[in-house]
Amino acid sequence: MTRLTAIDIAQARKVLQTEAAAILALVDRLDERFEQAVRILLDCRGRVLVTGMGKSGIICRKIAATLSSTGTPAFFLHPADAPHGDFGVLQAEDVVVALSYSGETDELLRLLETIKRIGARMIALTGDASSTLAQAADVALDCRVSEEACPMNLVPTASTTAALALGDALAMTLLVAKGFQEEDFANLHPGGKLGKRLMRVERLMHDGDAPIVRLETPMADAMREMSAKTLGMTCVVDADGRLAGIITDGDLRRHMVNASERSILDRTAADVMTKNPVTVGRSTLAVEALRLLEQRKITSIVVVDDDGRVQGVVHLHDLWRTQLF
Repeated sequence: MTRLTAIDIAQARKVLQTEAAAILALVDRLDERFEQAVRILLDCRGRVLVTGMGKSGIICRKIAATLSSTGTPAFFLHPADAPHGDFGVLQAEDVVVALSYSGETDELLRLLETIKRIGARMIALTGDASSTLAQAADVALDCRVSEEACPMNLVPTASTTAALALGDALAMTLLVAKGFQEEDFANLHPGGKLGKRLMRVERLMHDGDAPIVRLETPMADAMREMSAKTLGMTCVVDADGRLAGIITDGDLRRHMVNASERSILDRTAADVMTKNPVTVGRSTLAVEALRLLEQRKITSIVVVDDDGRVQGVVHLHDLWRTQLF
């Protein structure tokens, strides 16, 4: 039977404080070496191979994933597998990011000769600037820590946290240097909750079934189009197919209430439409379209191309169904 012991919350707090201090200590170490590392990554015309053993290897996988998701092709290379054929992926235009706290990890040191022979550049993340790995790298970044968060000062904790934070700093600085935008991020994240938030309206809009009438269309026909397409509105286009206005259920009610001598059925779409409606482009993010709909208190928004021609219609219910938030 397992013996129950008291839980030491103070120990947990100390772990968090130690790891937070390890990250903060990195701030003042960012200098021209960090700038050089970012420049190497920015100039890379191949891919980034991130490599490390054990716990460092797990951190390397996260760094590679972050780079890839922000526009820099990267993947994890296991240093133990590399000499057994996996090194065939390495090309001269690639960059190797090697992580070893001691800088003396045997599996990594065995890769140095091949990296140099192929001509790839190398960035080292290490806790020992005088180590073999640091000396072999084009640039070495200092991620040493004063102590691990482990009570025995043995388990990699603060050191791996610091290395991960330094990898994030590289990736985010590189992102800014590349001019990577929200639209670029959307292209790389089509799935999951994040993918929904970054979805573009072209994936949600009604295109082939979008309600459209001409300026001269009699209102009886315009109302039939609205009923058939069930979006509570119709686009009104000119002779060139450019959006001239929209007619909504609200427009119909207002004109019926304010009708004078002419019945609404005696009018054309041009007489009833609302001019200069809110529009968006095909690449507009769905969350931005939703914000416009809620801000303007409308239920539909027209999607147009650069020439103002109707591409489709996005309805509020379509956006709600995607569960963007």
